[in-house]
Amino acid sequence: MAKEPVRVLVTGAAGQIGYALVPMIARGIMLGADQPVILHMLDIPPAAEALNGVKMELIDAAFPLLKGVVATTDAVEGCTGVNVAVMVGGFPRKEGMERKDVMSKNVSIYKSQAAALEKHAAPNCKVLVVANPANTNALILKEFAPSIPEKNITCLTRLDHNRALGQVSERLSVPVSDVKNVIIWGNHSSTQYPDVNHAKVQTSSGDKPVRELVKDDEWLNGEFISTVQQRGAAIIKARKLSSALSAASSACDHIRDWVLGTPEGTFVSMGVYSDGSYNVPSGLIYSFPVTCRNGEWSIVQGLPIDEVSRKKMDLTAEELKEEKDLAYSCLS
Repeated sequence: MAKEPVRVLVTGAAGQIGYALVPMIARGIMLGADQPVILHMLDIPPAAEALNGVKMELIDAAFPLLKGVVATTDAVEGCTGVNVAVMVGGFPRKEGMERKDVMSKNVSIYKSQAAALEKHAAPNCKVLVVANPANTNALILKEFAPSIPEKNITCLTRLDHNRALGQVSERLSVPVSDVKNVIIWGNHSSTQYPDVNHAKVQTSSGDKPVRELVKDDEWLNGEFISTVQQRGAAIIKARKLSSALSAASSACDHIRDWVLGTPEGTFVSMGVYSDGSYNVPSGLIYSFPVTCRNGEWSIVQGLPIDEVSRKKMDLTAEELKEEKDLAYSCLS
């Protein structure tokens, strides 16, 4: 029996990340090589013509799994019946803009998109927020889509997670697929904490701790962390454009693991609604190590946290509290 198609919404679909993401979804990279999809692409009216161009290309690519394309500037049409929503559209910070200006623009975008998802999405819709400030945009969405379970609203820190895996892999000259269990704690911002204390590398004699193999704590506690934290800025400097292909690829990784499960013994990083685990204040969307089974994520419990890690985890939580307050002040 062929599977029923899954409806996947991508907002901001005519933008850079959207353009990299939609062919990956249509190819089965996000939901599996046997899962048909119907793509819903939503963008703002000024992007309508470009969006139609993307639709033409999707048709021209003749993807066997793609069973339909909805390209629209109408949020209700875009959100109707969707099972997975990848929220890429947002208002980017421009030169000379204050954080509050960006926040108030994004608060109004996420408030209206949340309302459309609340009314029109499929009952158990899974939501991934990519647009920055991702954690706080996800929190606003949760606030205005109360019938979507809080466990179904997440934000993307898998890009940072993958960046951390990549740095360790380069440093040790091992395939990135042999590195696992790095953790991104906290905010998808420069305060995030990339943690290798629980990370392992697969070797011919079994899994070995990353710290033991790298043998350079100065690098791991310094340059490694700042490289991962600042990687987005480094890519903008090099490309004159922000990360698109890596963001799209990690969005696929995030949803795929969430829907199809994480491999045994492996955890990944997801921005999820805090339940107070690891003394992180509840009510924030914070990046934790998680495992996924049967379409549900669970925070990995009981990892020992040293004093250095604790400080860094608290610092990024503090920033998230400030962002939350700023967002709520934009609402009033």
